[in-house]
Amino acid sequence: MTLRLGWFTAGRGPGSRGMFERTLTAIDDGSLDASIEFVFMQRERGEGEGSDGFIDLAESRGIPVENHSSLRFRREHGGDFASHREEYDAQVAEIIAPYNVDACVLAGYLLILSPVLIATSTFVNLHPALPDGPVGLWQQVIWKLIDQRATETGNMTLIVTNDLDRGPQLTYDRVPITGDGFDALWDAIGVWTGPELKESAGEDHPLFSAIRAAGVRREPVLLLETLKAMAQGTLSAANPPKTPIDLTDPVEAALRSL
Repeated sequence: MTLRLGWFTAGRGPGSRGMFERTLTAIDDGSLDASIEFVFMQRERGEGEGSDGFIDLAESRGIPVENHSSLRFRREHGGDFASHREEYDAQVAEIIAPYNVDACVLAGYLLILSPVLIATSTFVNLHPALPDGPVGLWQQVIWKLIDQRATETGNMTLIVTNDLDRGPQLTYDRVPITGDGFDALWDAIGVWTGPELKESAGEDHPLFSAIRAAGVRREPVLLLETLKAMAQGTLSAANPPKTPIDLTDPVEAALRSL
């Protein structure tokens, strides 16, 4: 049975577009038995070149695009979003209610979901860390990895729950951050801690950039391999595995074939 997906994104940058394009390519070549029933965007036309291009791409494929500007919503509520999050999500729930999907993918969606929206569907999210790794935004994850002198990181997919980044885990891949291309960068920071490095050099530091690049390269591949497993019936988002599935080998194989 074809896997029916909703796609949530801000569509702002190349990363979110890349995940979408890779999924569309897999649908086209038959390696992923799925359909994208709709795209939901927290941006409207005119709010950014990247998101406008994303809208154009989806519409060129005949995929319905639903928009509800979180920026406009904030302005209408005096710039306060946190205390009105459930009101916004209730409106989103109304917008997507006509669509029948098996799961919704969060791919570059920049808002935290409230319980009112989580209750409407199964939401699959990407988190840029291993299952037992740091939580938080990707920037926070990398600084924690540096502070811990971690030897590896990774990405994982999980089901969104009210416990942020702690929902049932579906899949993951491992990413080494030592060896060629990394050892010299670790040596260069000496005894500096993550907070000290963040204060002195920020996200432009070569070690920070290298860790981020290694993870970002694999994010769309892990997501696609996860969707393939869902479409094939070897993975169920409705009934997650007791332990997440290690997809490192198929992810690395896919990267080598590029």
